[in-house]
Amino acid sequence: MTDLFSPEWMQEFGEQWNAEPDLADALAKIHFNSVIGYGFERDPNPIGVLMIEEGKVISAGAYEGQKLNWDLRADRTHWEKWKTKGLDMMGLSMAYISRKLQFRVGDYTAMIKDPRMASPFIKSFAVMSKV
Repeated sequence: MTDLFSPEWMQEFGEQWNAEPDLADALAKIHFNSVIGYGFERDPNPIGVLMIEEGKVISAGAYEGQKLNWDLRADRTHWEKWKTKGLDMMGLSMAYISRKLQFRVGDYTAMIKDPRMASPFIKSFAVMSKV
């Protein structure tokens, strides 16, 4: 098993992302382009990063100082739980309110109010379980 957010893990996550129509295709419809960092709350920088163009992951690997549109942080225990069990809209809201899931960069409120973005965001946690 590869370590969470390692370059190998991120590459597999990117492949699974692109294979999931409810994620990649849904985001392509809204011309979603973004650089998303993933990491742990106590680290100064994210560990892994996805570069997305038109909803598809075009690059996945280690964070190397890329300018981020989103920087998602949590402790390892919560990431592992969400990776295993997924996350629904209620769980996402509770995780955000309780600061278990932190958005160091990115506008959580704008994203959650737009179903075209919120639904794929939720789906990304289910895709993590395939890695």
